[in-house]
Amino acid sequence: MEVTERIIGVSLGPGDPELITLKALKILQQAEVIFCPATKLTGGGMKSRAFDILKALPVKLAKIQLFQIPMSQIRSEAIVAYDIVFNRIISFVDEGKMIALVAEGDACFYSSANYLYEKLAQAGYPVKMVAGVPAFIAASSSIGLHLAKQQERMLIIPGDVLVDELLESVVLKRILVIMKVSLGEAILRPFIIRHPELEFHYFENIGTLEEYYTSKVDVILSRHFVYFSILVIRLKTC
Repeated sequence: MEVTERIIGVSLGPGDPELITLKALKILQQAEVIFCPATKLTGGGMKSRAFDILKALPVKLAKIQLFQIPMSQIRSEAIVAYDIVFNRIISFVDEGKMIALVAEGDACFYSSANYLYEKLAQAGYPVKMVAGVPAFIAASSSIGLHLAKQQERMLIIPGDVLVDELLESVVLKRILVIMKVSLGEAILRPFIIRHPELEFHYFENIGTLEEYYTSKVDVILSRHFVYFSILVIRLKTC
C-alpha cells in the first residue's frame, strides 16, 4: 500500500450513524487504527460525539484510539494536542498500517482537524479524504426545508458573526446559514428582534437524541444557544 493510501480522513456525518456513506464505512472496517477526537470533562472522563457514532457502526471498537482536543477558544492548546496525535499517527503509518482519522460532519467543512490534515500533508503523509453529510444539510432535510431554489444564493458563516455580515446577506437577498450559533449570541439575539421581515430556523444537535428544531422567534430567543447549533435566516415566503 502506498503512503498516499495509508491515512484516510473519514467524514462521519452530523450524528445519525445511518447518515455515514458506504465508502466511509468500508474504510473504517478496513483501517487497522482509527483515531477519534474527544474532549475531557471536568470530572476527568472523556466525551466524544464521533465515538458515539462509531459505537453504533459495525466497526471493531478495539482499534479505536481516542485523542483529547481541549474545548477552548485558545487555538494554541488544540495545536499542542494535534501535534501529539500527529506523532502517534506517523508512527503507525511508518509501520505500514492503514489509519482512519475521523471527523464529524464533513472532514473538509469547518473541521477542527484541518490543522492536523495539513500538518500530515506537509510532512509527506498526504491524507485521502472521504466526503460526508454536513450538519446544515442534515438539518434542512430533517424539516423538509429547501435551502436554495433556482437563482437564490446562500452564504455559510461561523457563529462569530459581525453585524455587517448579517446585513449584507439580507440586503443581497441571500439565504444565511450560521454554524455554532452560541459564538455570536450577543449580536444574533438583538438582530432577530429587529428583523420581523425574516424567518429564522434554529437547530440543535442534529442527528443525535438531543436534536431540536424551532422556527418560532419567541422560542428561539428563550433558548440557551448551544455550541452544536445552526441558524438559517431567510426572507419570509408568501
